[in-house]
Amino acid sequence: MDPWYMPAATRAAQFADFREDHRRSVVEFQPFRAELLGTATDGTALRLTSLNPYVNAWFVLETGEGRSARSWHLENAAPELFTVSLGADGRTLTIDSEAGTTTCTPWDGELEAARASNLPYAPICDQRLFVRNHGSGSRTTREAVTDFLRSYVPFGESLINVIKDTLYEDAYLTSAQTMDEAEAGSVVAALGQADLRSHPVMRSNLRVDLVGAEATQMEAGSWYAVQNAPGIYASVVQPGMVSQAVLNVPGANGLDGVENRSDVHMFAFDLSRFDLRYEVGTDHPQVDWSPRPSGQGRDYSLPGPDGFGTVDPLQMTGMLNPIFIDRVAGIFAGGFKRDHGAWRLTDFAYTNHGHHYGFVVNGVVLSRLQPGLATIYVLQDGSVHMETWSEDLNSLLPHIRFARQNGTPLVEPDAEGVGVPGAQVRSWMGGNWSGSAEAQLRTLRSGLCERAVDGRQILIYAVFMSATPSGMARTFQAYHCDYAMLLDMNSLDLTYSAVYAREPGSQTFTIEHLDRRMAESDSRHRDGTPMGRFIEFSDNRDFFYLLRR
Repeated sequence: MDPWYMPAATRAAQFADFREDHRRSVVEFQPFRAELLGTATDGTALRLTSLNPYVNAWFVLETGEGRSARSWHLENAAPELFTVSLGADGRTLTIDSEAGTTTCTPWDGELEAARASNLPYAPICDQRLFVRNHGSGSRTTREAVTDFLRSYVPFGESLINVIKDTLYEDAYLTSAQTMDEAEAGSVVAALGQADLRSHPVMRSNLRVDLVGAEATQMEAGSWYAVQNAPGIYASVVQPGMVSQAVLNVPGANGLDGVENRSDVHMFAFDLSRFDLRYEVGTDHPQVDWSPRPSGQGRDYSLPGPDGFGTVDPLQMTGMLNPIFIDRVAGIFAGGFKRDHGAWRLTDFAYTNHGHHYGFVVNGVVLSRLQPGLATIYVLQDGSVHMETWSEDLNSLLPHIRFARQNGTPLVEPDAEGVGVPGAQVRSWMGGNWSGSAEAQLRTLRSGLCERAVDGRQILIYAVFMSATPSGMARTFQAYHCDYAMLLDMNSLDLTYSAVYAREPGSQTFTIEHLDRRMAESDSRHRDGTPMGRFIEFSDNRDFFYLLRR
């Protein structure tokens, strides 16, 4: 019998409570949570809560009662392989897999040691699970993580090999690490060219090694395969190059001379080769109130729009789990922090508590997904979706592993399924586009779009050096996007993106940024070599990352 079995009536009651407004903890907020109770051999009370048994990734382990109670945030980094529970006798932590059963009693000192290590991910139970510790991003912590990364092979390889041998077999890494020029060329041909007035050669701040071309000599609107990064492509353009046919589609404002001449850099990811994942930063986005909603949009009796103002006892690491470092292929920054992630005016400001942007990590709802907002989400099966959230989609919540909302769509499909400017692209307040008090919307911005190409799903991340929502929409239209959304804005730090190129057969990588100036956001190892942001030290902002399949 499933150890996390819950009667249908209980599940329905929890989901109904999830939709209500009252004070609670983030754990009590989870609509699919289930718990098991036990007692350690020394009589210590144990409570293990699976925050979403469908996803099977995050758990809270509580030891003791009353003033002696302690809690620990556990992560199952291989939810496809391992099922975590308390043993039938309630005295052991049990990890089941097709390869057998592992039991442990981490409350006998291992949990304390894991917390004292200050590692964002501290392994326990024969390296099958991790205790998550809040990351700080301080130099001391970075050095500790660096040492951890450089010595993680003894346990990291054991888990990686289990995953390789039992889930992905021989194809786990090798089949996805190479791409010959013919295959790269076929994808480039399928991507085609953007719909532009002209395709001049550009020299921009995009500096990556390309297959058969130089980054300083890229034709605008064309795609180029990134060298030693199979499945990743690069392009450059300026909004002023967009064709008149695109500009004739109604729904966006005209572009000024500065915006027309500003560079746009893009990475495209062939999602058949990658798993897309999302992680929250150590500080952002938060779960308390944005200062923007007021009046009917704010309930001062609650610490946050969902009934809680912190994620305690959950621990936000601000970096990916280092066991995935040999699979990481790309990173890009997330969306608005909570302060800006809600509406000040329009109907959205006065309903649903101001429509704070929602987000989900490893199946755990940290902020409700709000109807009407542009949403990217990843299901348990790894499929990636972008669409405007609606109440009808709430049936997917048990199976959503990752999700992030950020405003309203830049591009959405029309009745014929063709991408056109979103309904709020021309409205400063309606789209919550942010910018100056004078509604000067032109600034550095990043965005995300998807398109289908010959049966392939392509995810495009773009940084616009100086653009309005209208300029972003027109550019994404020209690149034949079906749906597009804003992410963050105003600095290269907040729109960071990099890919990690590896020579065939090598486990070391080269960090290549979407804009060479983004390298300033990275750090350095003690020997002077680059230390990749989000993958080798904790960061305060949220981010997406792509792992090779």
